[in-house]
Amino acid sequence: MKKIKNENRILIMLAFFSISRGLWENFRQLWLQDNNFTVTGISNILSIGTLVSVIGIFLVGKYIKLDRLKNFVLCALCIKFINILALLYLNKKGNYTLINILISIDILAGYVINTSIYPLITTIIKNNTIYNKRKLTEYLFMDIGILIGGILIGKNIIGILIDYNICLCISAIFLIFSVIIMFNIADNKTQEDKKEPEISIIKYILKSKLQMVYIIFTFIGNISMSTALGLKMLTFTNYLGFSDSGATNYLLIIGLLADVIGILAFKFLTPKNDYITITIKFGIRLMLYIIAFISNNIWITLIAITWSLLISTAYEGVCDGYYINDVKNEYQLAYTNFRYIVKYLGESIGIFLCGLMYKMGFKYMFGLSSVFLIYQLFIAYYLIYLRKNEKSNLQNNEEPIHE
Repeated sequence: MKKIKNENRILIMLAFFSISRGLWENFRQLWLQDNNFTVTGISNILSIGTLVSVIGIFLVGKYIKLDRLKNFVLCALCIKFINILALLYLNKKGNYTLINILISIDILAGYVINTSIYPLITTIIKNNTIYNKRKLTEYLFMDIGILIGGILIGKNIIGILIDYNICLCISAIFLIFSVIIMFNIADNKTQEDKKEPEISIIKYILKSKLQMVYIIFTFIGNISMSTALGLKMLTFTNYLGFSDSGATNYLLIIGLLADVIGILAFKFLTPKNDYITITIKFGIRLMLYIIAFISNNIWITLIAITWSLLISTAYEGVCDGYYINDVKNEYQLAYTNFRYIVKYLGESIGIFLCGLMYKMGFKYMFGLSSVFLIYQLFIAYYLIYLRKNEKSNLQNNEEPIHE
């Protein structure tokens, strides 16, 4: 019962943390714009913060052991809370340099906490059910945070106008609940798995052509996604004419529908041919992005963005699952950290490029993203070929057993 209690406490902590994160991150770009940051400046801040997070995740994976992970997450939560209080104080004070630094710390703290939660749970219990609960908790309560922001923003409650800074204050309240719950989680005395990897994760990946190509696919894919959608809220409010609450509610609805489509695709809508699956996920997105770039039409662009978000969580089993599950158990933790590093590095580059393209013109974000999508699509096809060829070779190399 003690193990189950600790497991549930971590999930409750994650729920409060995700509400706080969803509420604040949804309005973070608009908060910065309200503090007179340019779009290019905002993209640079987010890009640098994401890049710093890559370094942070690497250091956490290298130096923080599982038996110290609970205290590390607690410290990171406290740092994020203090950081938010500092941002609240600096609102409209014009201290751009300090805000730059604090936003980078905020992004770093959010990413290292998020990537540390499942390894923390595995010190108590490890199975597919708890992994699915962890992902469901994160997605669901981030959406609840976005919903809270969409309902409150612009409202006048007991004489207080709910603006971006008030939303940040509410985010801090949910975050302090996560700190309190984290503080009351008992330390786990389970010893770490003594089986050590024989070689470093880099050498392990380099030994496998399949894993090398998959890591490149992950990197290119995150550049492509962030180049088009790295500044979603600014795109919706400044280019597409949505209000801040309208954009929030639209993205919330699309996010919830994407979760439903992901479940349906997994159970009923995945073609037997993996090449067709990849074409549905990335090929249609590429076609819509190219049309959006050529036409420069707002409605076509909105359709392209909507499709991209709707299909974002679908077919992850075909696009990612095969290659992640191919990794040996003793390398899984190091591999997960490395994959997050590559993912966030691609995201950082994509956000930076998004800011440059945004300044040039709306359509150029989707034009440049299309270039990366072409590479991503062909790499995805090549991955399927490698996987099927590898499976075929294994079957052909099996020799019959003779008595």
